[in-house]
Amino acid sequence: MNLLFIGDVTGKAGITYLAEQLKQLRREETLDLIVANGENAAKNGRGITIGALEELYDSGVELVTLGNHTWDQKEIYDSLDRDMRICRPANFHEDAPGRGYLNCEVNGKQVAVINLIGRTYMGLYESPFQIADKIVSEIRQTTSYIFVDFHAEVTSEKLALAWYLNGKVSAVVGTHTHVQTADERILPGGTAYITDVGMTGPRDGIIGLKKGPMIQKFIDQMPNKHELEEGPRQFSAVLITIDESGKSTAIRRILRTED
Repeated sequence: MNLLFIGDVTGKAGITYLAEQLKQLRREETLDLIVANGENAAKNGRGITIGALEELYDSGVELVTLGNHTWDQKEIYDSLDRDMRICRPANFHEDAPGRGYLNCEVNGKQVAVINLIGRTYMGLYESPFQIADKIVSEIRQTTSYIFVDFHAEVTSEKLALAWYLNGKVSAVVGTHTHVQTADERILPGGTAYITDVGMTGPRDGIIGLKKGPMIQKFIDQMPNKHELEEGPRQFSAVLITIDESGKSTAIRRILRTED
């Protein structure tokens, strides 16, 4: 099974470039399941709207995960409860709208996609380790194909969760920092890992945002307008191959940019 995961789709530019690249990738690769982190897919790059979600589906994305900007667009709240193709971090409060993981069928096999959020520099959430324990133990009763999107800030927290779940899940991939790392590997238990998949959206900004206001914010530490950069775009993803036992046998980074 080949699972394509696309990192932090950011703004309209991210959605349109994703659609273009998916058309090309489908000609080049066998893609059995396409998942994307869409927590920045709204036009302004904060949260996700119903329109942005539908555009992701139309482009070929089958399942969508979220992160710390889940609640930025109130219009999506009802969809989180109704739409079985989108999930928010499972370690949000249990009474929050939506669900923390998804189940789908791929080529006759059940596949689970879990969304978790880190706690270091992120917020007062439930422990992703304890929540992962609970969810994974339940899911493994029905399938060994388990993919985890860990939306976290700190490298050590991401790597710690990967080793904690090593051999229990097919993959743990990091999102949130918008910068693709070069540490992809298969852990000894058959769990694919990368610290951060990267961002799909404006290439020449600062994590997708306009450079000027972001630089000024670091200088004077004052709040300013959240604006997406314009110009060339990039597409960041990983392609993971999972065998019949649910263990990963390969993980490959994909990074494509416009001139």
